[in-house]
Amino acid sequence: MRAAKEPSTELDPRYSSEDAAPTSWAEARDRLAAAEIFWLATVRPEGRPHVTPLIAVWHDGALYFSTGPEERKARNLAANPYCTLTTGSNALGEGMDLVVEGRAAEVHDDARLRQLAEAHEAKYGADWHYDVRDGDFWHRVGGRATVYEVAPVTAYGFARGARYAQTRWRFERGGAG
Repeated sequence: MRAAKEPSTELDPRYSSEDAAPTSWAEARDRLAAAEIFWLATVRPEGRPHVTPLIAVWHDGALYFSTGPEERKARNLAANPYCTLTTGSNALGEGMDLVVEGRAAEVHDDARLRQLAEAHEAKYGADWHYDVRDGDFWHRVGGRATVYEVAPVTAYGFARGARYAQTRWRFERGGAG
């Protein structure tokens, strides 16, 4: 289990309303936990970007997602583990977009994977039930999937509505409560 750490928080006044305040990490963390769809950005071996939607869970200070070991995103992460996960709203006048930058690390501990499998099913329902064996998730439709942990190094929040506020959170060596 990760120790709860509060990141340093700063508002960027260049992209914020005059009377804006930074968004708290607690609010951003709650939004990450509630978000259903994330966009994962990785880099292909030749340097071109690759972006794909996926589901993820916020658990114990990090985002967790899975993918088949032969999928493009898994091959990209094998060559370069640094990635970005984003989530938010497509409405210009309301909502908040969140960007989490970090390093994807494979998770193969069966006890940890069982916790994450339970978290996925609790969040997304029985269609997202995973069995755990041999250090991976197994799904009745998709087969084997490698699980990745992304502990935030830097995160950004872009609040929209009555006030615009761009907040940056920086974490000590990744990890957030």
